[in-house]
Amino acid sequence: MHHHSLKITYPDPATAELAFVGDWTLHSEVCPWQHLQQQLQAQPHLKKIRLVTVDLGIWDSRLLNVLQKVSEYCADREYRLDADDLPSGVRRLLDLGSAVAERQGARRSDRRFSFLYRTGEAAIAIWQECLRFTEFAGELVLSLWRLLRGRARFRRDDFFNLLQAAGPDALPIVSLIAILVGAVLAFVGAIQLQMFGAEIYVANLVALGSLREMGAMMTAIIMAGRTGSAYAAQLGSMQVNHEIDALKTFGISIIDFLVLPRMIALVIMLPLLTLWADLLGIVGGLMVSVMVLDLSLLEYLIQSRESVGWEDLTVGLIKSVLFAIVIAMSGCLRGLQSGRDSAAVGKATTSAMVTAILLIVVWDAITTILFNLLDF
Repeated sequence: MHHHSLKITYPDPATAELAFVGDWTLHSEVCPWQHLQQQLQAQPHLKKIRLVTVDLGIWDSRLLNVLQKVSEYCADREYRLDADDLPSGVRRLLDLGSAVAERQGARRSDRRFSFLYRTGEAAIAIWQECLRFTEFAGELVLSLWRLLRGRARFRRDDFFNLLQAAGPDALPIVSLIAILVGAVLAFVGAIQLQMFGAEIYVANLVALGSLREMGAMMTAIIMAGRTGSAYAAQLGSMQVNHEIDALKTFGISIIDFLVLPRMIALVIMLPLLTLWADLLGIVGGLMVSVMVLDLSLLEYLIQSRESVGWEDLTVGLIKSVLFAIVIAMSGCLRGLQSGRDSAAVGKATTSAMVTAILLIVVWDAITTILFNLLDF
């Protein structure tokens, strides 16, 4: 597991090295004990824990609290604890704490936090997540600038493979969903419009809905589940196999080499898939209109053409580019944040998909309101 404040490495299956990094104070964002405990419990052959504080900065009781729990954890499981690397002040305080018997009843039981406390904690977590996302977006912009200046490098074969995976390989599932969405839109519209004898306007509903909204959004959601989660799984697996550490050791920028080609591939392919989905959505509505509403093929096509303009197509394409950036960022960020075991990769994959879909819906709402305000 790699948290920016704590790194766990396993020199051999029986030994875990806990390296404390940076400041460990009450005001620092540090690795919670629960996460550390989960990582240690996932090692069935563990017999020894070594504490490393070479990169430790300022510390206070926050560090002592975690070290005390590590010590108790080792004592419960009869693990050997190597604490020789700890600063002398920390060791003295830990020895003092273990030398004095604990007063009976002094230890607090698990507290039930109030609704206000939990709300505040969730708000802080969301704020920190926004900061991490903003920082990652800044790194991506700098990487793109390096690429434009010819200083960013990634392998051409990898890029073409990513293009293939994000584009042609996704065509079957995108095609199926687009036709079904177009057909469903036509059915829903037909039920209402038939009451007024206005079946012909089903063509307007399907064409406008597909081009401005459903084509881009449904394609993006499919790609979030398919490609965004794949990006998280790929980068998470590289974390598990220490491949990302190896690239950093060679001085290769992870953002340039791994993230940038994935984002460019998706930004190129998602608008093309959206155009394809728009077309098939209209075809799905056409099938329902011809077979159920007895509209003629020519009537439907003429009505569809008259109901939409280039601005409707442009709106859908602008949304698709935004969605592509969101999906690529979510997948790559979660993959790079992944821990170093298979369970962590699974969590990163799920988190990437949930984050991408949430941001797609948020961005869709923002852009729809914005385009309406601009009368576009």
